[in-house]
Amino acid sequence: MVDRDLNTDLASSNLPGQLCQVFASDDFFVTIGVNLNEGLSSLDEACLGDIYELVQDAAPHKLLLARGGDSQIIAQGSSLGTAGAKVTIEARFTMLAPGGDKVELLALHIAADAGDGGGYFVLPLSPMGEQIEYTLIQAEEPQPDERLSDLLCISFARGTMITLGDGSQKPIERLAVGDRVLTRDHGPQALLWIGQVTLRAVGAYAPVVISSGVLGNNGDLVVSQHHRMFLYQRNRSKAVPKSEILVQAKHLVNGDTVILREIGFVDYYSLVFDAHEIIYAEGIPAESLMVSEATVSRLPPELAAEVKQRFPKLSQMQHFGVEAGPQELAAMGLTSAHRSKDKR
Repeated sequence: MVDRDLNTDLASSNLPGQLCQVFASDDFFVTIGVNLNEGLSSLDEACLGDIYELVQDAAPHKLLLARGGDSQIIAQGSSLGTAGAKVTIEARFTMLAPGGDKVELLALHIAADAGDGGGYFVLPLSPMGEQIEYTLIQAEEPQPDERLSDLLCISFARGTMITLGDGSQKPIERLAVGDRVLTRDHGPQALLWIGQVTLRAVGAYAPVVISSGVLGNNGDLVVSQHHRMFLYQRNRSKAVPKSEILVQAKHLVNGDTVILREIGFVDYYSLVFDAHEIIYAEGIPAESLMVSEATVSRLPPELAAEVKQRFPKLSQMQHFGVEAGPQELAAMGLTSAHRSKDKR
């Protein structure tokens, strides 16, 4: 389910399509298990416990999507499939990596048109490495109204308190374009755009809840899984030689003080400034939405269309902090109990 609350009525068919990178199903195949040497495709053929690897030098395909009524179809200019062919999500798979990190993948089916570009493909929802063993631990049908373009949004949930330029705080849903928000690097900056979308809180849609005080936050901070928090490493480590790091919220989940909340619906809000900024949510630093092709292609279609219309060049540069994953965090000795000292 997706609800819109946008400033203008969009003619999204005139805007660029939704871009994602997928692998051929045979590129992600079973090395140990029942379906030995078989690729990942339909739900009926998958077997829990099978171990998969991404083939060395696997080349992802660029899949460009558009809306065709209630369906997702191949857009003009896609390097995969035939324009107008229907794309469906066949299954959602959860894999366990050797270090214990979970990775979700979607099995997609592209309808063949005169035998051109159809078949099964795999879309990882998180980065995956070549020749790493991933064990299949869960296989399920997609939600009835699930769409690729609703995944991987980078947003704060309704109720998040955002610090303004004068030091006061305001709930994110009460912000307006032009409000001056406090940023870590450039002081008060005018808010250029606000996007809002409502999604079912399941799977990759489910928000991360960082309990009050865990990172020094004033209240519970609820963000999407791929939203990055800003941490300052006073003593640099060999794993991450720079002091400033960005960490996806999902990597902080510990099942106790930082959890995934998979129930009901969630209202997500995205904030855009003139540059990619570090702002203050519940009193601690976190990123704003970075306007670039890579990040905007992950937004739900209603939000992506609005961003593309308002920021056609999609050219913001990432904040200079380094992104750290689970292995880097473990090497640094950082956990979700790490408290940010960079508060204002």
